[in-house]
Amino acid sequence: MQDTTQPTPPRPTIVVLCGSTRYWDALAEANSYETAAGRIVLAPGCDMKSAHALWSDPRQADRLKAVLDDLHLRKIDLADEVLVVNPNRYIGDSTRREIAYATRLGKPIRYTQTPEEDDR
Repeated sequence: MQDTTQPTPPRPTIVVLCGSTRYWDALAEANSYETAAGRIVLAPGCDMKSAHALWSDPRQADRLKAVLDDLHLRKIDLADEVLVVNPNRYIGDSTRREIAYATRLGKPIRYTQTPEEDDR
């Protein structure tokens, strides 16, 4: 009997998107392009800058922000590379922290716009 199983194709590259959710539309656009390029995309899942019942209470919002910040670091752990979505070259404090974390892990980092020298 012949083995008719197909070889398993290699796993696509996993990319994690980092950037301010103030640029939610730019994050969504980057997600579309990365997905169309055949990559698995991990991205922020909540836009806490937009009103929502999950974070309408300030205490809830503070707890959720801490959870989401840690969850995003775990996404970086899983990713093969990082794509920083930085319209107008904007990189905020949370994104800087994520870049530093990814750098410590040795993850390759790409940017949608060339960052200022201090932001690399």
